[in-house]
Parts: sequence; structure tokens; C-alpha cells
Amino acid sequence: MSTASRAALSVAMLVGFYVLGLVQLAAAGFLLYEIWGHLHGYGAAKLSWLVIIGVGAVVIGLGKALFAKPGEPEGLLVTPQQAPDLWRLVHDMAAAAGTRAPDEIRLIPEVNAAVTEDARLLGLLAGVRRLYLGIPLLQTFTVDQLRSVIAHELGHYSGSHTRLAAITYRGRTALHETLRRLGTFNVFGWVFKAYGRLYLLVSNAVTRRQELEADQVSVRVAGVAAATSTMRELPVVGAAWNFYFNNYIAYGWELGYAPDDVFGGFRHLYAARTQELAKLRDEEPETHTSRWDTHPSAGERIAAMRALPPVQHPADDRPAGGLVPQLTQAGLALQREVVDFGSRTVLPWPDFTAASMTLVMQHRADRVFRSLSRLSGIPEAGLPELFELVAQGRLRELAAEFLPESPDPVTEFADIMENLIALAAVRSGQARWEHSWSSPARVVHSTGVPVDYSEIAKLAVAPETLAEARARMAQLGVHVEAARVVETRATGAGADVIGAMANVRVGDQETDLIVLNQGLILVPAPKSTDEGDQRIARMLSSHNPAELAKTYRYVPFEEVTAARIVKAVPLNAELTLHGGATLVLKERWSGDTIGDSRDTLTEILRRFS
Repeated sequence: MSTASRAALSVAMLVGFYVLGLVQLAAAGFLLYEIWGHLHGYGAAKLSWLVIIGVGAVVIGLGKALFAKPGEPEGLLVTPQQAPDLWRLVHDMAAAAGTRAPDEIRLIPEVNAAVTEDARLLGLLAGVRRLYLGIPLLQTFTVDQLRSVIAHELGHYSGSHTRLAAITYRGRTALHETLRRLGTFNVFGWVFKAYGRLYLLVSNAVTRRQELEADQVSVRVAGVAAATSTMRELPVVGAAWNFYFNNYIAYGWELGYAPDDVFGGFRHLYAARTQELAKLRDEEPETHTSRWDTHPSAGERIAAMRALPPVQHPADDRPAGGLVPQLTQAGLALQREVVDFGSRTVLPWPDFTAASMTLVMQHRADRVFRSLSRLSGIPEAGLPELFELVAQGRLRELAAEFLPESPDPVTEFADIMENLIALAAVRSGQARWEHSWSSPARVVHSTGVPVDYSEIAKLAVAPETLAEARARMAQLGVHVEAARVVETRATGAGADVIGAMANVRVGDQETDLIVLNQGLILVPAPKSTDEGDQRIARMLSSHNPAELAKTYRYVPFEEVTAARIVKAVPLNAELTLHGGATLVLKERWSGDTIGDSRDTLTEILRRFS
């Protein structure tokens, strides 16, 4: 079947989705007529309500889809005056591809490129065309590689792949909105779910074929060498982009800080991490394609490109960023368009890293100091009180909490002690965190020389050598009293969500249980178990763990002294907290569990058994 025939079938199936909805609506009307024609009173009302609920999801989903429109164009508009070379390249390639050039070029903060067209009258009338280019591609690609990407996207225009975008958007919205509202036991929903899966199979097969067609244009216009090079480089840039945000921005962002140049930093990291990137380039591309994928695998696309007739093109290995003069300023302008800093403190990169890592260090220290406070009875403990515990020969009591499986927790506690001494050095002004694009941030002396407090930490965990550790710290100008607790109560700052369970009974309260790697968030929930997973997904998409922990009851695992699993499935457990309070968790059979959340929580609770 040709791509055009597949696309026509895909559109026909979208129309069928609406027809199916109308048929079910008519069936619901007939059922209501029959119910009230044969029954009366409470029984008729109850059956009618069940029918209305069942078909209601269909009506709402179809209604929303009928009025749905794609959102406003995103990204930073780049005019021909701002980037004449880029526009000239795009126009030349459009002519070579045999299609009309885009009317707009926009930069986006993604490792991606895309085209859209606001076509009208079922795609018969052309509309405004937009080309979206990810700024990380401009920062990392050569001109040849960018030519390949642009040629591929223009191939979607020449293949008329974008003409039915509005219809496809409404159809997918209808599917999403309808299926999202259908409960597991909704009889009306069973037919829609089966039809939706069939539609996705057909639709995704169409888009996979369209991608291969666009690749043919890429090879013809930009050359096979540029096209295959681009396919191999895209996953490398994607991995680097994810690493950049996860390891350079996310931790500080969650703690209330932000760098002043969010996108510009990526260019520096990409230039500095040459060895790691080289290893990624050596990896063979993925070759497996699932029938549910919207794109063929990179390996399949590369093989198809190499099978095409070779076309010779002069190589252009210049950096693609040269096509956009003042690319750094363009990145900052894009940042103003798409990044919401909120109340975060915005700092230059070196200061952002120093402030964020110092706060991470403080949070780790606070965890130790809070346990020390419970053990010693001192409300706000710090490093002086910890040294006093060592002097009394009682460090094992504290160390065992952090190293429960260690045969020698006191000796291994030296690693934790090193972090506390480093914090004291930073707070004393004798050390600081140094930012680096080529390696992790590290603690250095105020003069910039790397420091190592491991030997002092080893001395500080033993009563007989504690005095020497104090003397060495004093020699270095590190004040013991500078390291003290800041957060006397645990928060969700820096925590990650590792699971979620809807409608768990906590005592007598229906609760959505959010499982963090540091504790449990208890969110009051409705009694109905319908759409529990969707309710949790919406909550997690709009709030980070720290915000949720601040808003709702938060039970950090450090407050748990023991746990007893009464029943494994559905999970029934009793948690004992410091002070003697208990917390009873009872999972409901009908409650939604996200992924392997039950197993994850069970494994955590067994550590306290």
C-alpha cells in the first residue's frame, strides 16, 4: 500500500472514530428510552445514571476534539535580517527539494527539527509554513549535518505530509481525550480502546513511511554522507543534552537556583566532553523498530539511505552556528521566551554551581545532624556535637543508622565525615566549589588548589585521634562550629519520585501515596478509584517533590524506626515512627498503581523490618 493510500486510510479511520462516537451516543439514547419505557423509580434512575456515566466520557472527548486547535507557534522567531545565511541556505534547499520554502524559521530548545503548515480545506489550500530548528543542533552540528536535517524536514513538505496536520491533530486529540476518561470497567470504552489501538497501528505505520520518504529527499539534496552522519550524531547530541540538564542544571534548579545562560552552557559542555562523546559515537545505532514506533530505528534509516543511488555533494564542515550571527544572544533571547525562572536566584555559571553544590552538601549534612539530634537530645546539632559523640566513643550508634550492613560502620563513616569537614571549610571561607565543563564540580582551596580532607576525616572518627583532626582543621583555618544544621526538619528538596499508588488507605483517610527516594508524601484523595493514575500524573507534572512535600503531609524515611508488612498483595503495612507513632498503609484492590510502585515500596519497607 502506498503512503498516500495509507494516509487516506488513516484519515478515514479518524472519521470512523467520530462516527463510532455518534453510534454509541445513539445507542445510549435508545437504552435510556427502553429503560424508562419498562422501568420506573429508583431502578430506572440508577440504570440511566450508569448509561450516562458510560457515554459521558465519549461525549466530552469528542466535544473537546471538535474545538481543539494547535497552540500558538513556540520558540524564537528568526528573521532573514537576523540570519541571512541560514535563510539563504533554506531557500536554496527548498528549490532543490522542489517545494515552497517555509515562511518562518523558529529556534526551539530541543534536539529536534520539525515543520508545520497551517493548511485549510482538508489540506487543499496551502497555509503558513514554519521550520523549527533546535538550538542544540546549531551549537553542535556542521553545516553539512544541518543541511541534512533541513532537507529531511523540507521532504515532508514536498511529500505533502503536513497538509492534513490539523485533521490529524484533532483526531489524536479525540483519541486522547476520550480514552483518558474511560475507566477500566466502562463497557462503552472497550470498543473505543480497541479502535484506538488499531488507529495508532495504522497511523504510526504511515508516519514511519513518511520519515523514510523524507530521508530520500535528505540524501538527494544533502548527500548520503551528510545524511548518515546526521543520523549517527543525533543520539549523541540527545544524550549530551539530557546529561547537561540532569547533571548541570536540574539539581540547582530544584534547590532554587538557575544559571544565567541556560542554553549557552550546552555549547561549552559539548566542546569539553570530547572523550565521552567519542565513545557514544562508537556505539552502533539501534536497529529494532516496534510497530508502535512513529519513526523507524536509526539503524533501519541508515541502511535505507545507503541503499539509495549515491549523490555527490561538496563537503562543508564549518560549524552550523555560523549561520546564525550572535548565536549566544539568540540563545538568551530564546531563554527569555521559554524559560520561567519563577522565584529562583539567577547566577553566573560558576556561582550557580558553587551555590547549588554547597546547598547539596548542606542537605547531606543536615540529614546526619538531625539523626544526631535525636540520638543526643540536642535540638540543633552540628559538627561540634558530632565530635563530642566521637570523644565519648558512641559514634557507632549513629554510624549504624547510615551503614546498617557494614561490618565496621565507624571506619566507613569517614566518608560521611569528610563531607561534613568540607562543609565546615566552605562555611569558614577556606574552600569553595569549582565549576568545570569537562568533569564534575570539585571542592578547591580558596586559592584554587584541590583539597582533600579524607585523612582528617579518618582521624576524626576515632576518639584517640580526634584531637589531631581538630588541630589539623585549625591549622587550615577550618572552624568546627561552622558546620551546623540548617533544616531541622526533613523536606523533599532534591528528592526524586520513584513510585506512586492511588487510593491507599492511611488510617481512615483515602490517600494518593507518592513514593520518593527519601520518604512518602500523603495526598488526600477522593473515595472513587477512577482515574487515580491520571490524577497523580497531573499532580506530578505540575509540582515538584519539594512543593508537594511542603503542601501535604511528608513522612521522611529517616523518621521510620521499624516497618512490618502484614500482607504483600494488596500491600498492608505498619510503620513505626520516632516517638512511637504508627502509620498504617492499606492498598485497595481497585486502586491504580504506577508501574512497579508496590514492589518498590515493599523493598524499601523491608529494610526497616
